[in-house]
Amino acid sequence: MSGFTGRQAPRKGENYELSVDLNSEYRDKRKDAIKRVIASMTVGKDVSGLFPDVLKNMQTEDLEQKKLVYLYLMNYAKTQPELVILAVNTFVKDAEDPNPLVRALAIRTMGCLRAEKIIDYLCDPLQKCLRDDDPYVRKTAALCVAKLYDLKPELVMDNGFLEQLKDMVSDPNPMVVANTIAALSDIHFASVAAGTDEALFTIDSSTLQKLLIALNECSEWGRVAILNALARYEAVDERESEHICERVVPQFQHANGSVVLAAIKAIMIHMRGVSGEQFRRTLVRKMAPPLVTLLSSPPEVQWVALRNINLLLQKEPGVLSNEMRVFFCKYNDPLYVKVEKLDIMVRLANEHNIDPLLSELKEYASEVDVDFVRKSVKAIGQAAIKIEEGAERCVNVLLDLIATRVSYVVQEAVVVMKDIFRKYPSQYEGIIPTLCANLDELDEPEAKASLIWIIGEYANKIDNADELLGIFVDTFMEESYPVQLQTLTSVVKLFLRKPETSQGLVQKVLNTATKDCDSPDVRDRAYIYWRLLSTDPGAAKAVILAHRPPISIPRTNVSPALLEELVSEMSTLASVYHKPAGTFIGQGRIGADSMQKREDASDDQFSAQKAFQTVAAGQQAENLLDFDDVPSDQPSGLAATQISTRIPAAANLIAGTSSNPLDDLVSIFGNLGAEQPIPNPASPPNIFGSPPAMQPQQQQNAFSGLGLGGAASPPQITSPPPQQAQKEEDLLGLF
Repeated sequence: MSGFTGRQAPRKGENYELSVDLNSEYRDKRKDAIKRVIASMTVGKDVSGLFPDVLKNMQTEDLEQKKLVYLYLMNYAKTQPELVILAVNTFVKDAEDPNPLVRALAIRTMGCLRAEKIIDYLCDPLQKCLRDDDPYVRKTAALCVAKLYDLKPELVMDNGFLEQLKDMVSDPNPMVVANTIAALSDIHFASVAAGTDEALFTIDSSTLQKLLIALNECSEWGRVAILNALARYEAVDERESEHICERVVPQFQHANGSVVLAAIKAIMIHMRGVSGEQFRRTLVRKMAPPLVTLLSSPPEVQWVALRNINLLLQKEPGVLSNEMRVFFCKYNDPLYVKVEKLDIMVRLANEHNIDPLLSELKEYASEVDVDFVRKSVKAIGQAAIKIEEGAERCVNVLLDLIATRVSYVVQEAVVVMKDIFRKYPSQYEGIIPTLCANLDELDEPEAKASLIWIIGEYANKIDNADELLGIFVDTFMEESYPVQLQTLTSVVKLFLRKPETSQGLVQKVLNTATKDCDSPDVRDRAYIYWRLLSTDPGAAKAVILAHRPPISIPRTNVSPALLEELVSEMSTLASVYHKPAGTFIGQGRIGADSMQKREDASDDQFSAQKAFQTVAAGQQAENLLDFDDVPSDQPSGLAATQISTRIPAAANLIAGTSSNPLDDLVSIFGNLGAEQPIPNPASPPNIFGSPPAMQPQQQQNAFSGLGLGGAASPPQITSPPPQQAQKEEDLLGLF
């Protein structure tokens, strides 16, 4: 058997082959090798080891090859800081090349290298390029100043680059003006973020005219930079605000969505200084067509536009009042676009367009996307709450959807109907049997809780309300906490309305809630109801059956102050997230000044709140102690020594400044462990037994947040003696 006994030659690898080709004597072969290096770099391969070989190919007359080499240097300059210095002479030489493209390429690449050893050599070529005869070189050099400021601000100040930029605002070329404004704006925001008190770039009236002149002649990126600068400008008077708005309005016709949104932002800001109502209405009317045009963009751009439109509608509700149909969802719209359109359709809904809106929403409810269907049903309910004239039509549509017997549709419709009953009490009671007939369809906590609320609210009009609530009482421990809370409240409502038929039911639910339930919220509410009913049924009726104000849909999702700030940040991420920029970029350059103002305002507000809390705590402490809790052999009221110790303790608890809450509670109410009788205030006859006394270990549970009574025995509802029954019926009859 023979085998290969010789040693196989090692493989050199791809980088070795590229290195050989980069040092080839043939120009075409070297250029092809550079292209292959860039291709490898683009797909993520590490070709930093070829830095010296690529660097040798910098000095060439071939502009394409020079661009490729500069691209390589920008990518690997940080990994090879010692070798980058070898390229300085070539950069300086290229900055004086007769070809303006080469000069601009050299100065741009030097600004992008971000290497400490290159920065010191950048100043002299940059000075020359800022005064270059070619506008392409000047506009490139303007942006390079902003990059230099980001690396070493002192170099920009010491070499007078900032003053040169301010002079370049008067440049005859609009592209140079636009890039200069962009650079100055970046420097301004960077200085604000760094905490510099001095405003490095302030737009005055003379600068304003130059910006307005250059606005219509520069590229789309330049227009965005100028429009953002105009939005930051504070007009001298109303006439100047109107002039700015008139000059910006033509930008609504631009094909680029960013330009349109930046123009709308500038006009919305300067509209604040315009008092003429007719002029304002004209501007608002002109915003509608460009906003509608944005909806023909790709889905991602559509979503950004819709988020900004949503914000704009909260500020100017009438801007798209006649454009409801353009927001109807298409079959191929992604879910995130459909959801935003639903929100906007509800905002635009009125008594004139409610019929086409309901027809559209009803069709959406038959879609296959469950989340979208739920939001569509919810939108129907929001329209009913918002438009009183169309509420009946909305309810009819909901009944049609309930008739489909689709589980998630029925459940969302029940949730919506609860809100409609809150808005229009006693108007649509006829549909309650239909809702109750779908009890078996409900398996989600929110839907169950909503139906239980409806049953409890209209218990006196539902013949078998006790049977329906009994179903949930029987499965009380198996339900979620929201359903338990709602069941508890509804059963008590039923008892207050029909005491003769529901005494056993309320006894059962209170026993279960206080004895077996492990939720402190449910248990505490059960104890509160129990003590109300056992102490004063009249007070229980006044509290539990109190009149509730009708609900409404808020016109805005954010506070007025925040809305003004977000409108000032339209076409940025802040307007997309509907949050101030400072909340998601920290103390970055964007929004740093507004964040500081907001922090100062928050400090002032906090000081005012603390002062108010101190006064309110004292008042609440006096109210808290305004009861006769001393033994009958003492004079009515609190002794002077008790007041002097109890009021400060109560004030500390209410204001949240207590260092030892348990000691303060003992100061107010005395030692709960001591055997000192505390007489109860007089109460009317009741059908509930007296509250059981808490044991010492149960007192500790009460203080630890486990609820009133902690592990105390559950209340026992006992049948009253015959001589007391008539008194109770007479008492309940009073209410």
